[in-house]
Amino acid sequence: MRKSRWKIATALAATLALAGCATGGATAGGSDSAAQVPELDPNQQVDIVFESYNLAQAGLWTDTITGLVSDFEAAHPNIHVKAQPPQSGGAAGSGTASSVQTQMLAGSPPDVAQLTFDTLDFAVTALKARNLDDLVGEDAVKANFGGEHPFHPRAATLGDWNGDTYGVPYVFSTPTLFYNSTALTEAGLPADTDLSTWTKVATAAKAVTAKTGKPSLGISCSVKGGNWCMQALFKSAGGGVLSDDRKTIEFGEPGSVSAVTMLRGLYEDGVLVNADAATQYEGFAKGDIAIDLNTSALQGLFVSSAAKAGWDLRATAMPAFDGHAAIPTNSGSVLSVFSQDPVKARAAWELIKFMTSDHAYTQISTKIGYLPLRSSLTQDPAALKPWADKNPLLAPNLKQLDSIQPWQSYPGNSYVQVDDILARAIEESVFYGKDPKSTMQAAQQRAQELIG
Repeated sequence: MRKSRWKIATALAATLALAGCATGGATAGGSDSAAQVPELDPNQQVDIVFESYNLAQAGLWTDTITGLVSDFEAAHPNIHVKAQPPQSGGAAGSGTASSVQTQMLAGSPPDVAQLTFDTLDFAVTALKARNLDDLVGEDAVKANFGGEHPFHPRAATLGDWNGDTYGVPYVFSTPTLFYNSTALTEAGLPADTDLSTWTKVATAAKAVTAKTGKPSLGISCSVKGGNWCMQALFKSAGGGVLSDDRKTIEFGEPGSVSAVTMLRGLYEDGVLVNADAATQYEGFAKGDIAIDLNTSALQGLFVSSAAKAGWDLRATAMPAFDGHAAIPTNSGSVLSVFSQDPVKARAAWELIKFMTSDHAYTQISTKIGYLPLRSSLTQDPAALKPWADKNPLLAPNLKQLDSIQPWQSYPGNSYVQVDDILARAIEESVFYGKDPKSTMQAAQQRAQELIG
């Protein structure tokens, strides 16, 4: 939310802001003028482009999002939406900001885009995401976060930058520990085995591995693409990735190194699988892995796979380190406006409101498994309560919403390189015999040079 509403806007400033979209200028926010974009006339026909990385995922993800877009168009017959996946290709959720940047350089960015939280700094300072408080008014932004089922207070501010709202949090989860209780019982463990700490997870995984003769534990944080939940492991072990003033990289400090060392121990014990993120979750879905720390966005896939194969799927909260409280971080994304056309920008805002509405979260949560950010929907008998009551897998994820800390974005234009340096250091330390302390400290130094 806004801290101040005083902004100076001139034609020159607008021109400079637009020119800086692809150059990484230091000034935050798009070229907003003091005037808010006007409401649309119901007969005013508008075409907009909506870019969503969920459309790069076939099945439940694409079907759910395209269904919601159709619902939106039915409710707003004058707004026509071209829904597209990121144009950069790659794994779903990767390259979201670079796709917008490439299209911006070509002069045609999407009007509204789904960007992962780790791009927030870059989206505001370099891509010039529109300041929504300026664009439609602070009251309108607050009203969207409110309503009969308001946003959870810890979720509502995740798209804020220096007190202003540049994106509306859209879909995310917390790190959820899924497990195959059938595999645990076959290994001589109770179906409801206590997995509340990493020590207890290690004990259970060793029992399953002794039975099956293969690694039984997947931790998506440990490989490239898992930076969002690796931040949770760092924080839970007393570490972090970035100082509070956003000037100093910290993933080579003792707390963070201890988290990597724990993962190294699991691998050396023969229980942690060495595979990319997709192979890990596919292995869990097939029953090859018994325990998997991952995003709840995979819940629908896991439920379907378990039902078909006849094994019992359960879930619990992210495990804690001994002597520490578990500190979950969020995965996921915000919806931000990039259109400089006032008519298209207003239409983009209408789409954002719809895609973060009670109706949208009812569809997204029941069909995909993402958290309903309007969390009180799960207490409403006319909304998600019947589903939540029948879906115990939701409970640990929903409870962790009360204690989440943000997935932090790195400052500057080299945030992707910083993440790559970190991911490489983690993999080398965990799977390839490098000393965790010296490897993580060296990575920290290289990353520090990139952010200045």
